[in-house]
Amino acid sequence: MTSSSETLLTVAIVDDDPAILAALSRALKMENYKVELHGDGTSALRAFQTAAPDAIVLDLQLPDIDGLEICRRIRRAGDNVPILMLTARDAVNDRVEGLDAGADDYLVKPFDLAELTARLRALLRRHTPRTGDEGVLKFDDLTVNSSTREVFRGERAVPLTRIEFDLLELLMLHPRQVLTRDQILDLVWGYNFDSSTNSLAVYVGYLRRKLEEAGEHRLVQTIRGVGYSLRSA
Repeated sequence: MTSSSETLLTVAIVDDDPAILAALSRALKMENYKVELHGDGTSALRAFQTAAPDAIVLDLQLPDIDGLEICRRIRRAGDNVPILMLTARDAVNDRVEGLDAGADDYLVKPFDLAELTARLRALLRRHTPRTGDEGVLKFDDLTVNSSTREVFRGERAVPLTRIEFDLLELLMLHPRQVLTRDQILDLVWGYNFDSSTNSLAVYVGYLRRKLEEAGEHRLVQTIRGVGYSLRSA
């Protein structure tokens, strides 16, 4: 998913609504992206196998394969391409389901074109590939390789989901700093959850169980009333 500085980044739009395809195509071309249009999931997946785009704008509800299944297939293939999911559903559970399937961000229809392009730029910035030692983060006995998305606690490999990895990577990039709930939700999920949701706490719990599975000491600390921090006990 890399492009040289002289090559336009390619954004694939997958939506069965011709009006949305036309509007997004115009908007993204004005932002100097190369645009690919797909009206169904089958043709999109076939095209991605031939030439991978730099980012995907994906509708949740498609006539053949829904957006969740497309996300899952892309991630199972080991592709970390940024995916911005479009949907008419606004419930928190629907957002979590989309993110767990592999989407990086979630935008509810009807949406503002300026917001969509801004989110797309943010996703592409966050997915700028790291190479060599720049992609390896270490803290205490924890090692995170941002390039291969591998995590080790000492010699023990720790398999993580996409959200769990992104959450841990964020903490590793800011060791000992206190990150607020809003900062984490914005940087990991790409938008602000309703402040009443406990989704962040749930994912912190998942992450802690995996990192401490062999009896290791806790590194992800709760800073009561503020957020979380990566600190030795």
